[in-house]
Amino acid sequence: MDCRIHAVYTDRLQMGADEESYAMTKLKDLKDRFMQDPEFREEYARVDEEYALIEALVRARTAANLTQAELARRIWTTQSAVARLEGGRVSPSFSTLRRYAEATGTRLTVELVRTGD
Repeated sequence: MDCRIHAVYTDRLQMGADEESYAMTKLKDLKDRFMQDPEFREEYARVDEEYALIEALVRARTAANLTQAELARRIWTTQSAVARLEGGRVSPSFSTLRRYAEATGTRLTVELVRTGD
């Protein structure tokens, strides 16, 4: 996760809601809540592709009804490594993404799109 996004996220957590209530919030609801903040929205737009990947990872895991710990066992890693991956704090390798997809019953695809030059 970009440091500025993380700072805004951390600020949101400290402004009245505790982490436990955020943990129980659906991803879409949490995103909608954060997107109401102009500073967060601006930073989010800047790192949208990274967030799209993070969102896809979390959605795949939750659709497969797996906890981070269960997923970690399937891909031979630790729960904390999955949390770092889903938190955007690491840049995953292609092989890690492939194992993640396989463990969640999904297929990894990569698309390179020409920019509008």
